[in-house]
Amino acid sequence: MTDDSTNQTRKHTALPKAEILIEALPWLTRHNGKTVVIKFGGNAMIDDDLKAAFAQDVVFLRQAGLKPVVVHGGGPQISAALDRHGIASEFKAGLRVTTEDAMDVVRMVLAGQVQRELVGLLNQHGPLAVGLTGEDAHTITARKHQPLVDGERIDIGRVGEITAIDTGAIKALLEDGRIPVISSIARSQDDGHVYNVNADTAAAALAAALGAETLMVLTDVEGLYEDWPHSDEVISRLTAGQLEKLLPELSSGMVPKMEGCLHAVRNGVTTARVIDGRVQHSILLEIFTDEGIGTMVVPDGQGES
Repeated sequence: MTDDSTNQTRKHTALPKAEILIEALPWLTRHNGKTVVIKFGGNAMIDDDLKAAFAQDVVFLRQAGLKPVVVHGGGPQISAALDRHGIASEFKAGLRVTTEDAMDVVRMVLAGQVQRELVGLLNQHGPLAVGLTGEDAHTITARKHQPLVDGERIDIGRVGEITAIDTGAIKALLEDGRIPVISSIARSQDDGHVYNVNADTAAAALAAALGAETLMVLTDVEGLYEDWPHSDEVISRLTAGQLEKLLPELSSGMVPKMEGCLHAVRNGVTTARVIDGRVQHSILLEIFTDEGIGTMVVPDGQGES
């Protein structure tokens, strides 16, 4: 084979890579310098290959000029740790009942296990990630949450609802080129107790407080289904008002995610997206391709698909 024909082959095989990069160009331009808050959860949190791909995606965002902030819970890991400690897992109103003993385990798992592993995966690519909890620098302040069930307030222990967000520590890390990784636990100013906060809710509150361009929530489904369980057609785009009408019909697991998306876009976040964390590199597919991959929520007045 001559040198000329070798060069032609090389050009030909490399061309699709160039086309992919060019497709990403307008999105790279649009998102440059913008903050994106990513809620890490579901299967992506327990599958080693998906965890590694997630870390690559987040580092890619940072190297491409975005400012990613990662917020995580740790449902599966918390349940496993509670089992090991002989503490029963109980849920009421879709929330984990968190006794004082259970809270010690939750705190240990979130800040000492899940966060450490995620920071380690990100830092395989450079000195980038820094772990925080909502307790640090008063990043998240909460009070005791008592949900309404059948018209009555019930006590579910150390479960908190967010009362304030202080973005100072996160902004300082972003300015320094770091990737903040935040565990969804918070301290109360009222009673001094530490509370377990829903990670979807925490991610949405942080996205709004940071003036993020995008909130991305990883789930174990393809997105928001149009008529579940009768149809597996995913809604690719809807407005805040359309989402609000759908909320009463959603499954309990999707409610905090979609309420978070609604809160975000009604409080200054440009788009909120629910994406399938079971798909490797779903974050890049959603942000940098024309098709996208999940469900995007936009503020009212921005039309529908």
